[in-house]
Amino acid sequence: MKPAVSPSAILGAAFLMATSAIGPGFLTQTTVFTQQLLASFGFVILLSILLDIGAQLNIWRVLTVSELRAQDIANKVLPGLGYFIAALIVLGGFVFNIANVGGSGLGLNVLTGVSVESGAVLSAGIAVLLFWVKEFGKALDAFAKILGVIMILLTAYVAVKAQPPLVEVAHRSFIPMEIDFTAIVTLVGGTVGGYISFAGAHRLLDAGIKGESNLSEVNRSAVSGIVVTGVMRSVLFLAVLGVVIGGGLLDPKNPAASVFQLAVGEIGYRIFGLVLWCAAITSIIGCAYTSISFLRSIHPVLEKQQRLLITLFIIISTIIFVFIGNPVKLLVSAGAINGFILPISLSVILIASRKSSIVKSYRHPIWMQGAGWIVVALMSWMSVFVLVTYFKG
Repeated sequence: MKPAVSPSAILGAAFLMATSAIGPGFLTQTTVFTQQLLASFGFVILLSILLDIGAQLNIWRVLTVSELRAQDIANKVLPGLGYFIAALIVLGGFVFNIANVGGSGLGLNVLTGVSVESGAVLSAGIAVLLFWVKEFGKALDAFAKILGVIMILLTAYVAVKAQPPLVEVAHRSFIPMEIDFTAIVTLVGGTVGGYISFAGAHRLLDAGIKGESNLSEVNRSAVSGIVVTGVMRSVLFLAVLGVVIGGGLLDPKNPAASVFQLAVGEIGYRIFGLVLWCAAITSIIGCAYTSISFLRSIHPVLEKQQRLLITLFIIISTIIFVFIGNPVKLLVSAGAINGFILPISLSVILIASRKSSIVKSYRHPIWMQGAGWIVVALMSWMSVFVLVTYFKG
């Protein structure tokens, strides 16, 4: 008889993945690209969602069927490869986390007036405490769901006030005036690149949701995570578009905050502070949890010291932010960097899906493998194109 699966854990994994993706960089990137592409950015969002689903379904299914974390699968495909991927993802996650800590400090600064540094330390303290709750897995699930819903509802309110041209958006989402490969690579990389693509799957494994018998729940969780991210991206896009089309001039130093303020006034600025804080602290939690999950299987001692490692990860990120500052250039390019990592990690998962020594008797659907390799090919091509264009420019 199939064991009962907690609906809360299924939804919690989806929100952990989604809120890991929705960080300070997410808000900035979405705002900047909407300014550049206007209604045609809807096409970028639509295409990125399709690519995200193609990547996530493959990754989540293979990980949960094999009952192995991504780095352990990679080591079985090619000895030592798992350590290489783990190093890439942990280092990338660390850079992201410094920016996330900075975003949380800025969010509290907007909300309460405390200094950005004090807000960052306070937020980091809250994140650390969450991991020392007795059943921190359930606490993570609840925290991600509650703050995720708050972000979406508040941003949707701002989008309604901004009055975006919905007919134009619907038209340009399918027939864009311009296609920007940099925007696509950045969005996909920022949604399912680096550590983010493994956040939900690793959470499901830790919750005991694994094996072929749970594949329908795994599918639902993976798609739900992408949908949540897509909804948040879409309502923010509509808010920005409405403000820009209406003649609003965004502050280049903080374009996302300008959107909320121009659409709703001073209360909108406070709403932005709350949205930014929710986005940042949930990203701190998702980033720390997933990054450390790539180190746990290296040695039994690390497996036993998960909470301590996560705590150190958050504390060191916070110290670097307070004493050095927010690496703005790294934050802006972080999504694109993760776009380069995705083809590597997804290729490993697709190769593993064909090895019975890893997935046992499971037969990965041919159409899903095909979709996965299409994502690998498109992301590789677009990433190289972006890189060549960057150096030429």
